[in-house]
Amino acid sequence: MSNIGSKTSMNCEPLKKLIREIPDFPKKGILFYDITTLLKDKLGFATLIDALAEYYLPKKVDLILGMEARGFIFGPALAYRLNAGFVPVRKPGKLPAATARVEYELEYGTNVLEIHKDAVQKGQRVIIVDDLLATGGTAEATTKLAASLGAEIAGLGFVVELDFLKGRDKLRQYDVYSLLHYDK
Repeated sequence: MSNIGSKTSMNCEPLKKLIREIPDFPKKGILFYDITTLLKDKLGFATLIDALAEYYLPKKVDLILGMEARGFIFGPALAYRLNAGFVPVRKPGKLPAATARVEYELEYGTNVLEIHKDAVQKGQRVIIVDDLLATGGTAEATTKLAASLGAEIAGLGFVVELDFLKGRDKLRQYDVYSLLHYDK
């Protein structure tokens, strides 16, 4: 069901000009796509949120789930545009009430994400959003966490997708939408 070819009616390619590329960060050989330069551009940020909203409006969602930390930037703005609620998915120890948690594999170790157990009601339609789809581990873990609470995952949305890392392959059963794609 992954639809790499789906687009909104908006042309988002000009947004790439607002993303700063930093070579050798965080380590030699990595090209880092810094979206902070896009975020500070009011027209660029508005275009980004409008494009995500246009894609997800027909999906009739109840909640937007945003992963710490950059999902917290896009999630609330998208939730507002879709007349949906926002739920933060956090690192361990950050949420005050009872939580559900998932541990997942990273390239060099493991990580943990948590969500309040009462954040999602069974059958609620959710969209999971983040800034970047790279290897897909964090997004896959978030889908498992949401599903464990009974969520119906209506899709996953990303600002940037690094196609060459094939993170989308871990999410094949879902509708995955990314505004900007990079092949290297």
